[in-house]
Amino acid sequence: MYLAGVSVRRVEDITEALWGTRVPPGTISELNKKVYVHIDAWRNRPLKSRYLYVYLDGMYLKRNWGGEYENVSILIAMAVNEEGYREVIGASEGMKEDKASWLSFLQGLRERGLTGVQLFIGDKCLGLLEAINEVFPDAKYQRCTVHFYRNVFTVTPRSKVKEVAAMLKAIHAQENKEAARQKAQSVVQKLREMKLKEAAAKIEKGIEETLTYMEFPYAHWSKLRSNNVIERLNREIRRRTRVVGTFPDGNSALMLVCARLRYVASKEWGTKRYMSMRHLEELGAMDGSKVTAG
Repeated sequence: MYLAGVSVRRVEDITEALWGTRVPPGTISELNKKVYVHIDAWRNRPLKSRYLYVYLDGMYLKRNWGGEYENVSILIAMAVNEEGYREVIGASEGMKEDKASWLSFLQGLRERGLTGVQLFIGDKCLGLLEAINEVFPDAKYQRCTVHFYRNVFTVTPRSKVKEVAAMLKAIHAQENKEAARQKAQSVVQKLREMKLKEAAAKIEKGIEETLTYMEFPYAHWSKLRSNNVIERLNREIRRRTRVVGTFPDGNSALMLVCARLRYVASKEWGTKRYMSMRHLEELGAMDGSKVTAG
């Protein structure tokens, strides 16, 4: 058993070092149960606000099963509510980052009351877009530009990465979607002339998914075109889980992640306004109407 990601044996060692006596394993297990109840209540709480932007990401932790190591997938949803504050609205263990896992995760969010979503932001994980379209058919999808760039770089010679990065940034520096599309076409042509056909193909095929943020208020663009905000949160989680190493099961991993998410969200991260939503009000998007600008 684990208490906030720390094994019973380690808790025993810590208490003996501090107070000269060990806390009995039974006491630690009881504390475990109480902690898990509170974390589960937070993780499954009803979602009473409207959440206009939702960031999705997955992370992998290690579990030790019968002496063999395997990955545990944890799916996380962070959202911006109608007042402009960030909130962690969901975390769940997934089999892996596939359609079935994302579908179950999104359905759980909907059942808990997730409503009003205008835009989902995330990497192009296997099955994610299909799951979004199935559970929230009226919402739009923004592919993370940072992950898109990295994907293009996988087929770009190292000596050309800086040049290609500048081309990609030029696409997303345009003033509207149509201008970005035109810029993308010129970039594709330039890459073909440079004999970078694979990079050109990736941009031609995937660029449209990275431009959805341009349909929303300009003031929000920098915070909508990538899921960096949730990745920074995940880095904080990994910093803590590295102390633990491996987990005995998926639930222990999930409980530690949720405990840390809850802690971070209760600090300045979750109590400081992330963006002003008056820009959406001006577009009529706060009352449930669709955003069609751009």
